[in-house]
Formats: sequence, structure tokens, C-alpha cells
Amino acid sequence: MKLLKHLLAVALCSFVYTANAAGDTIIVGTEPTFAPFGFIDSKTNEIVGFDIDLINAIGKEANLNIKIEPMQFDGLIPSLMSSSIDAVISGLTITDERKKQVLFSDGYYTAAQDLMIRKEDLGKYKAMNDLKGKAVCVQIGSAGADIAAGIPDAKVVTFNTMVEAFMELKRNGCDASITGTPVNQYYLTSTGEKDLAHVPESAVNAKQLGIAVNQKNTALVEKINDGLKKLRANGVYDELYKKWFNQ
Repeated sequence: MKLLKHLLAVALCSFVYTANAAGDTIIVGTEPTFAPFGFIDSKTNEIVGFDIDLINAIGKEANLNIKIEPMQFDGLIPSLMSSSIDAVISGLTITDERKKQVLFSDGYYTAAQDLMIRKEDLGKYKAMNDLKGKAVCVQIGSAGADIAAGIPDAKVVTFNTMVEAFMELKRNGCDASITGTPVNQYYLTSTGEKDLAHVPESAVNAKQLGIAVNQKNTALVEKINDGLKKLRANGVYDELYKKWFNQ
């Protein structure tokens, strides 16, 4: 619990910036409890992860000074729409519904959604439909929450972070949780958790993750896309992928 409180405290200690106040400086919102995409390093108290390395590398290629703004996940898109921040990178799935609100970059990672369950329930929940009428823990506003909402008679229990969702699952507060495949994998590997189990065969809804900007800021999304293309061409993207996903 001490670790969770620490993560939440740091995540909520955000500063108020003026968008593009320093020329080519852009404020990038992220939810920093979503390892391996973005999370707080317990040794340095800095936000690290694949998303963070990627946006900083894009910034170098596009001549943009990146400032990371930690926020709760459900506040990211509203903050972007109100121009409180300039961009969002936070394991954000590109969906038609979100496209009505923000402008997305080219996709930078393909992620499916799958289940985490208690190890004692291995074999009991193999697919999303096995959770009919069951309690499902998810992060509010996430792709996992959308999937859970479509499971017949499921009781959807929402949390600000997946760390909280995993803890509730472990406490028997729900029967399963739904989030991105790499998030489930990284959580088990990094924490050494013995009571929970990942169910990769349950994976559904594989979609691209994207970097979001305000719909009016086409110039910024063009710079981001150009930087991303250069990183794919020069091998930096592959290096970051291997670093964070060990592949």
C-alpha cells in the first residue's frame, strides 16, 4: 500500500504549464502507473518507460523540447481538448470514438487486451465470455473498460490505475481484470507476483496505440509522424522496443 500511495502522490503532483509557452516546447501528458509504457522509477522518482523514451526520441528528431506532465488517465483527453497540454502518450488505443475528440499520430505499437486472474482460477476463465455475470476490474476510460462493458451482466469495477485493479483482484474484489497484454506481462515479471496469472489466450481487440494531439494542431502531429518514421528507419525504435519488451 505504501508503494501505491507513493505512485499516486507523484502522479497527481502535476504542474500547470501554458501550451507551447516556450516556442518548440510541448507538454505531453501521461498516466505514470502503466508499466512498461510509463511508470515511476522507485529509485529515481522519474517517469520512465517505452512511451517516455519514444516521445523523447521523437522530440530529438523533430526538434521539440518535451516536458512530461503526469496525470490521471481519464483526465488526459479532456486536458488535450482544452489545450492545457499539447500531446498525450500513455498506451492510448486509437479508436473511432477517440478520433472524434483528438487527432492521432500514426500507430506506434499494436496491443491486444487480455485477462489477469487469480492463479487458483486457471482454467476457469479462458475467454472474455467466461466472465458473464462476474466482477471485472479495469482502469477507468481504458480499452479494457470498453471490453468489460460489453460482457453480458458483468459488474465492471473501475479504478484510476491498473495497479489498484490488480490489487483488488488479488483481494478477491473481482474475478478478473482486463488490460493490455504487455502491461499484464510486465506486471508479473517486475513484481514477482505469485498469486495472479496472465491469460494470453484470452487476447482480443488488437489495435494500434497512438500519440494524441488537439484536433486543430495538424502541424504538431505531422512533426510527430515525421520523427516516428525517422526512428523506425534509423533503428532507434527497434532498440527501444527490445529494451522494454525484451523482443
